[in-house]
Amino acid sequence: MAQRTFWKGYLKLSLVTCPVAMTPARSESEKVRFHTLNRKTGHRIQSRFVDAVTGKPVADSDEVKGYPKGDDDYVMLEDDELDAVALESTRTIDIELFAPRSSVGWIWYDTPHYLVPDGKIGDEAFSVIREAMKATRTVGISRVVLYRRERAVLLEPRDRGIVLWTLRYGDEVRDEKDYFADIRKAKSEPDMRALMEKLITSRTKDWSPELAQDPVQDELLDLIKAKQKGRKPARKTKPAASEGNVISIMDALKRSLEPRK
Repeated sequence: MAQRTFWKGYLKLSLVTCPVAMTPARSESEKVRFHTLNRKTGHRIQSRFVDAVTGKPVADSDEVKGYPKGDDDYVMLEDDELDAVALESTRTIDIELFAPRSSVGWIWYDTPHYLVPDGKIGDEAFSVIREAMKATRTVGISRVVLYRRERAVLLEPRDRGIVLWTLRYGDEVRDEKDYFADIRKAKSEPDMRALMEKLITSRTKDWSPELAQDPVQDELLDLIKAKQKGRKPARKTKPAASEGNVISIMDALKRSLEPRK
């Protein structure tokens, strides 16, 4: 079932504008979720914000955002003040520039959303923007207010729609050179590399959602069903990981290519 639209606004490129609707591409509604209970009564436990000094509960109307400027000293910011910071991008995705699709690394991609035309009146303009990006193999870069914050976004044509990705900010992604620069260069033997390539080829298949299933989810459901029926859940033992070092990579590769029993 298609998820309900959570954002409506306009997609704009220069003088071309069309109404659009957006829906998160991810869903966690099928995930097993738990409530925290009082073991003695079986009642749910409520979470409350309390004053860190007085210990007294704080009413919703008294909660306010604070930016630290010193020890126990804050600048208080009201919700309407925060909302006014980026009003222009609240309801309009104005594509400011484009970038080659291959130039944007996966590490910058954050959260995907599906963007579709909102009503027949916007179909033609939406289609022209989408197909032009496909033909030029580019993605659009813009900004929009989502989740109470202005975010940089990337628009990627996909099938008959557009996938809008929120992008991570520049200060959120650590420089890979800080971690990879000290890795020693190791020259691999051609025979060894050929065996590794053969191993990879033997385990290569086309992508499908089944390749990213959550096995813990199924085990949790089995556990819940067993307890509902009053049965003691069976404990599944997992083989312990080997602690020994691989003496010969070549021998390990050859054994990995043997038919699985």
